[in-house]
Amino acid sequence: MFTLGRPSVEDLDRVLSSQVSEAVTYDEVGATRGEMPNGYRHDRHVAVLGQGRGVFERAADGVRRWEAHRGAGMTLRPDVPELREGATMVQALTLPLVSAVAACRIVYLVDEANAFGFAYGTLPAHPEQGEEAFTVHRDAEGVVTFVIAAFSRPHHSLARIGGPLTRRIQLHTTQRYLDALKAFVTA
Repeated sequence: MFTLGRPSVEDLDRVLSSQVSEAVTYDEVGATRGEMPNGYRHDRHVAVLGQGRGVFERAADGVRRWEAHRGAGMTLRPDVPELREGATMVQALTLPLVSAVAACRIVYLVDEANAFGFAYGTLPAHPEQGEEAFTVHRDAEGVVTFVIAAFSRPHHSLARIGGPLTRRIQLHTTQRYLDALKAFVTA
């Protein structure tokens, strides 16, 4: 959904409370783990963060603390959403004149020796429809990557009308997620 100007914390909390009992707006829950469904735009973006166990642990901590989102300029409600399946959260990105407000539900977690992350799915108060996963991986050589995988399509009429501009904002935000976690890991 879109609002004029920057939403207040109270505005975001109202959106959050209205979305807690809502269902996700798509059927293919968990599909960012494997083959993504037809009828959506598919994205997969990767950033190399470094090498070694320490880099992996720092990156996992950054994902746990929502540093990619915060570093991309998102306002989150709650401030640090709980990483558990079924948790609901709202994020807002302020753009010129308007803010994009997006309600999501965590649909799965990844907590393995060499992979950590989560995916969230869209709720009715989200401009898009689909799922996005944020996962850090450490391969057999110790190289640590941050992978963002998503499938989406416009849900809100303004997202549909915005077409190429909406897509540009989406890709720019994804790049900011990647850059923010990389900055957190190297700081």
